[in-house]
Amino acid sequence: MKRIVGIIPARMASSRFPGKPMAKILGMPMIGHVYLRSKLCELLDEVYVATCDQKIYEYVESIAGKTVMTADTHERASDRAAEAILKVDEETGQETDIVVMIQGDEPMIIPEMIEESVRPMLEDETVKITNLMGEIKSKEDHENPNIVKVVVGKDNNALYFSREPIPSRKKASGEIPMYKQVPIISFARDFLLKFIELKPTPLEIVESVDMFRILEHGYDLKMIFTRFETFGVDTAEDLNRVSVLMKDDKFMPRYATQG
Repeated sequence: MKRIVGIIPARMASSRFPGKPMAKILGMPMIGHVYLRSKLCELLDEVYVATCDQKIYEYVESIAGKTVMTADTHERASDRAAEAILKVDEETGQETDIVVMIQGDEPMIIPEMIEESVRPMLEDETVKITNLMGEIKSKEDHENPNIVKVVVGKDNNALYFSREPIPSRKKASGEIPMYKQVPIISFARDFLLKFIELKPTPLEIVESVDMFRILEHGYDLKMIFTRFETFGVDTAEDLNRVSVLMKDDKFMPRYATQG
């Protein structure tokens, strides 16, 4: 059996929304929602929050969660996740096979989404990395620079990411496929460690999307479509939107008392 571990990178110093992980949604800090919902995925052997902030560390510990303290110099979530998994493997004496990187600003994550991300790697060992994508249903979201858009080929491998509205709608006579990156990314452990050794690339820097480092170095990135609709939190307005959407959430009763 493969050992599968979820890592949730989180830090307080977000440029767009400082203190975001501890912002409350329906009375619970956002990082608590992400952690406890990820724990509901039975495919994961364990889940850890990787952080450099004592406030996040103390909160996760207070809900009996597991944490890994990491350096405060990481600019990319993938670098923080890699440091964390090395520490986890050393502390547990077990080597992880698959690392699922779950962004700490996805409080609506559904456990089945994690399974969707991992399954292709369990079925085909040549797949070293997967990334979920979801449908964009409005012009407003397509033009929102906080939402990373992705276009894929017929094999569902990623072709390009952008915070700009891609593909263009200017010459389209009908509907066009509009997809967003959903930040649940599964790595084969060795590929994650290889990834962080690769040099940052021009498009990665220009578009501010980690996954360009995969494409620009010539590797395939398998995108997995999910029908589940979730919304990340990048701004205070997003926080309000998600708070409304989660009022009738069916998963919260399974974990809310822990927060």
